[in-house]
Amino acid sequence: MGNLEQEIYELECSHIRPDVRVSKEKLSKVLDDEFYEFGSSGRIFLRAEYDGDHALEPDDMEIMDFQMHLLGDEAVLTTYRIENRTTGRNSNRSSVWKKRATGWKLFFHQGTLTGQAGLG
Repeated sequence: MGNLEQEIYELECSHIRPDVRVSKEKLSKVLDDEFYEFGSSGRIFLRAEYDGDHALEPDDMEIMDFQMHLLGDEAVLTTYRIENRTTGRNSNRSSVWKKRATGWKLFFHQGTLTGQAGLG
């Protein structure tokens, strides 16, 4: 894994950590000001919703089959699977990260529930 891929992988891992998911301060360090998400629930979430009391569930999750794809000098796409050990649900995930003056920020995220063990 290259340096940039390792950095982005660690950022992906950070925003699924239980302590980050329940802290608006910690989550704000990861999310871009323009962040939006297509949640696995089917809902669309905007950045402003994470500034208040919108705490995510502190689920125990693991990233598998992580891949990073360059979209340019200042943007990357990640794809991976999540095994949620708390709920027993698996999902395919994708994220777009943008390079900002303060570092890489999560610009877009999507989760799609799946019962299958792999992408595809």
